[in-house]
Amino acid sequence: MPGVMITQYVKELPRGKTTPDFTRKPMALTVQEGKVAIFKAVVSGDPAPTVTWTRNKGDTSDPELYKTKYDQRSREHTLEIPNVKVEQADTYKCFATNSYGNAVCTATLGVMSVGFKKTQADAQTNDPEDFRKMLKKTKIVKKRKEKPKKEGEIDPKFWEVMLSAKKSDYERICREFGVTDYRWMLKQLNLKKKEREDEQAKVVEKVDNMKPIEINTSGRAEFEFDMKLNDPNSKIYVYKNGDMLDFGEGSDDSSKHNMKKTGDNYLFSINNVSLNDGGLYQVDVEDVNVFSTNFTIPDVEFNGMLKDAKAVEGHDAVFECILSGPVPQITWCANDVSVKHGDKYNITVSEDKLTHKLTVKDCKLEDKGVYTAIAGIKSSRATLAVDEDPNARGKGQSGASDGADDRARRLADEHARLQRENDEAARRAKSGDGSGDGGDGSGDGGYRSGDLGFGDSSGGDARGKSGLGGEGINDDASGQHGMGRGDLGADGLGGMESDVDGSSGTAGDGTDGKVGFANGLSDINALRGKSAELVCTLNTDKVDGVWYKNGEKLTSTDGVMICKDGCTHKLIIQNCNDADAGLYEFEVNGCRTQATVRVGDLTEFDPDAWQKFSNPVMVKAGQSASFKMSFTPQASLEIKWFNKGSELHDGGSVKVLKESNHSRLQMKDCLRSDTGEIKIQLKNPFGSIEAVSSLIVLDKPGPPQGPLETNESTSSVLELKWNPPKDDGGAEVTNYIIERQQVGQNTWKKVGDILSNHLTFRDRSVSLGKRYTYRIYAENLEGISESMETDKIMAGSLMFPGPPAPPKVNSAFKNCINLTWTQPEKDGGTKILGYLLEKCKKDTNQWVTLNPVNEPIQGLKYAVKDVSEGSEYEFRVSAINMSGAGEPSAPSVMVCAKNPNMKPYFKDPEDFMVVRSGNSIRIKINYEASPLPEIQWLKNGEPVSPWNQIISTDGTSTLVVPSSKYSDSGVYTIVAKNSSGQTSFDIEVRVADEPKPPGPVELEQVVHGKVIITWAPSPDQKNDDRLHYLVAEHNSNTHIWRTISDHLFSTTYTTNIQPGLEYHFRVYAKNDLGLSDPSDSPTWGFNSNRVSVPSNVSAMGSLERPPSILVPLKLHAPPKGYQCYMTCAVRGCPTPHVGWYHNGICINSNHNYYITNAFGVCSIYILRVGNEDSGEYKVVAVNSLGRAECSTVLKVKE
Repeated sequence: MPGVMITQYVKELPRGKTTPDFTRKPMALTVQEGKVAIFKAVVSGDPAPTVTWTRNKGDTSDPELYKTKYDQRSREHTLEIPNVKVEQADTYKCFATNSYGNAVCTATLGVMSVGFKKTQADAQTNDPEDFRKMLKKTKIVKKRKEKPKKEGEIDPKFWEVMLSAKKSDYERICREFGVTDYRWMLKQLNLKKKEREDEQAKVVEKVDNMKPIEINTSGRAEFEFDMKLNDPNSKIYVYKNGDMLDFGEGSDDSSKHNMKKTGDNYLFSINNVSLNDGGLYQVDVEDVNVFSTNFTIPDVEFNGMLKDAKAVEGHDAVFECILSGPVPQITWCANDVSVKHGDKYNITVSEDKLTHKLTVKDCKLEDKGVYTAIAGIKSSRATLAVDEDPNARGKGQSGASDGADDRARRLADEHARLQRENDEAARRAKSGDGSGDGGDGSGDGGYRSGDLGFGDSSGGDARGKSGLGGEGINDDASGQHGMGRGDLGADGLGGMESDVDGSSGTAGDGTDGKVGFANGLSDINALRGKSAELVCTLNTDKVDGVWYKNGEKLTSTDGVMICKDGCTHKLIIQNCNDADAGLYEFEVNGCRTQATVRVGDLTEFDPDAWQKFSNPVMVKAGQSASFKMSFTPQASLEIKWFNKGSELHDGGSVKVLKESNHSRLQMKDCLRSDTGEIKIQLKNPFGSIEAVSSLIVLDKPGPPQGPLETNESTSSVLELKWNPPKDDGGAEVTNYIIERQQVGQNTWKKVGDILSNHLTFRDRSVSLGKRYTYRIYAENLEGISESMETDKIMAGSLMFPGPPAPPKVNSAFKNCINLTWTQPEKDGGTKILGYLLEKCKKDTNQWVTLNPVNEPIQGLKYAVKDVSEGSEYEFRVSAINMSGAGEPSAPSVMVCAKNPNMKPYFKDPEDFMVVRSGNSIRIKINYEASPLPEIQWLKNGEPVSPWNQIISTDGTSTLVVPSSKYSDSGVYTIVAKNSSGQTSFDIEVRVADEPKPPGPVELEQVVHGKVIITWAPSPDQKNDDRLHYLVAEHNSNTHIWRTISDHLFSTTYTTNIQPGLEYHFRVYAKNDLGLSDPSDSPTWGFNSNRVSVPSNVSAMGSLERPPSILVPLKLHAPPKGYQCYMTCAVRGCPTPHVGWYHNGICINSNHNYYITNAFGVCSIYILRVGNEDSGEYKVVAVNSLGRAECSTVLKVKE
């Protein structure tokens, strides 16, 4: 992956093993001070790499400031930095390391500092109707009471935001705070919601329609919610990151913060939004939080702005923008109204979070307008134009009809639902009494057969327990009226009714002679075919009562059993059926209690589905498991799923589908820990039934268990014993894999693969005294487990070698002492691996090792370079075998680090030098000698002038002649002399200047086809014996100047010409410093000094002839590094082919030589000759009539 640096520890990787690498790199972050920064990385490698985090300008070891986590499900390694500070802005590095290498990549963290925190006020108000006064604060700075964050817990801000967020935002918020266990999060969130609702009930009646904060197209940031206060005088506070904010009531736009109240709606806005406005905003009523929203403002720019779009009606339109930095989510607005992802709009974000797209689906004419993308405090706008679809004309009537049908169906469904609710309410009213339906403790009074009663009540549970009976008005059969108020019922469904004569009846305890109920009847739901009991208790056992069903008196002959046991009265219904349902009453002395009996059935599982469901479901780790159960449809059916006794809720990796006749459970990305009992429970008012299945998640086994035992340890065998893994991964362990690493080495070697019925392993390839570390893996059909790694185990016992003889000094120099020694007599029973050498300086007792024990000296000699000139040392040596280093030898003789006496010796001097006149001459000579020699410089055998400067350093002498003249040319000699002898060396120095041009050039033709070029010598020729000449030619055919001769020491040259062409020649003087200005010749043309062709030549004579050498090659002996130019003349007809050979090898195609052939004048040019250019050079001319050749020898002078 680009941006990842990988280092491999070994030359060759074992088969199937890999070095670490990054599947996903951590991304650069820019967060606001005080927020949470989370770096995430996913790595790969075999064996699994270990991940660590560091930073450039500090350490990450403090667990309070830097928290590392690993999510096994997503395989993400995270570094969490809570409460980021400005000083934590840095470059962070992520290292992934295993035994074969490591990989590292970097990510930067930018921190935006926030401004100062404003202090706010809180003031009392007396007028609850004046909202502005109610929100006014005093001048005392108030901080919100925050719950302290405990180590290892999730940031409390996460729960504050989640409690006020929509379900669609759960995943985004979890991603921001680094929460990955959604199933656990949903359980905790439900518990916290119940706690929050209980707290909010103290100060508010309701809080709903909560919209999170976001920036709108006007540039303001707003959030809103609906809230109804219990007490209009309650104080409302708004906090940002725990600091209370001052805000206006919304009428003054100059205020930074405003809260506008419209009815029960509260709208909070922030004007002139900046990056410092980001943070956690919380609304409290008194000390109770009612709303929280997190405001994240990314500091980004639009690198790619929105572009205007145009679409045809019924087609999609796409808006796209590109940001300068990664942002997970931005705000999209259509005509200044925020839009969300759904059926109409599709919002997507690229993987790098830079490119954001909004797709407007199935465009209609009303979709046209202005669309805005808002990222932080920046926005981009574009327009959408929608054209009418010409193909859609004539379809409007059909579309309208379809819309009307849809509305009619929706109205019919709503009407049916309302009718069902009304029927249910009427049914409950027929079976109820003064306590109502018990839903909230209030409802309509009941009536019995032949009577008409009205009443109200309050309090009580779902059965009306502890309910206060309502007033009732009765009409008896005779038309008389009765009125009475029910008393407090202990366990009834309401108060007792008045008697027929209108007298008031009250419950008693029996102490005053009045009969009353200690416990009244309770409603029951009876299963069809089973028995049911109605029980009530009086305050006395001295009276009997009467049982009624639907107003008719019951006796034992009616198929029921009536029993009395002291104060307890029972009515037992055997084998309940639908006819037994109804309103049952028990009356005694004008007091009565009643209850409703409902008869029904439990729902039933589909037998085939139950049989299939009972079979275990087996999946591999990371796969999805699905369960389905079909059942008989019933109203008011409650469906629950359980895993190992814990209820499963829809969300995260769990998907629960509930239909009228079946339910499905899907668990995604199953873990081994999900293995266990899966249960579905169906519950209705008559009871519940359950079906049980089991989930088996197959995974690789756990690591083998210790403690590891070493059964045998000898010089050649190590026997290990271990225990099987605790978890076999759901599949039987098939084998164990054993790897070994020798201590001090980086590679692991597979040494064993044994069956699972063996828990011991004998390693027969160990060496005595060496220590080893073992890794043991368990393997099943799903994979290989994590390893159990052993401590260091040594093979056999230690046996050290004996001491060698004292080291001997072979030679000593100022920076090196050469030592030798012999092997010890005793090797300790194993091979000698090398030697450990130590030194001790004179007058000290400290022995210093010259090589580590793990890097022994292999031979029996060593050059000690860690010495100081003039110091004296003694040395000792120890032998090393498999057990380690043995006893050291006796010390060597004391030796001094200094050079032996040596005659002076010059190192690679140069014997020739050319200096431009006027420049300084610097001759630098390096030498070696011991002791240091005396240096003398001579010129032409005489001491140099005292005006010359001689610079001498250790091993170097330099002669400097300032502002050289021609007279400074000569042979300079350096003489070095010490007690061991004398050495000298000559250097030829030539002082020269750029040469003056030659004199006039003349042309003369003596032979047809050739011209003789002569010129006057350069004035510098008499002073410079190395001066020579170069001739260049220009003719009317080629129109370019080319060199025809070089290195001419004479003042004449003969060249070939062709008739009919004009020629110009130039002659240059040339020395070691370069060329002079040219001297030009007169023009040689058609009528210039031509030689007449003899008339006696036979016109019919043949011109063909074999090749011949007119001018042979000459001997050459140029100095090394100089140019060399060789030439000869050849003739023949037809024109012969000319080949050049060096030591018998053809060099015509060798680009190190410049070879020309100008009308028989054959030349070869070598730019800088070297020793490899020495040898025989031969020219061979060949045509159809014969062959000719000539040769010479080139000697290169040193």
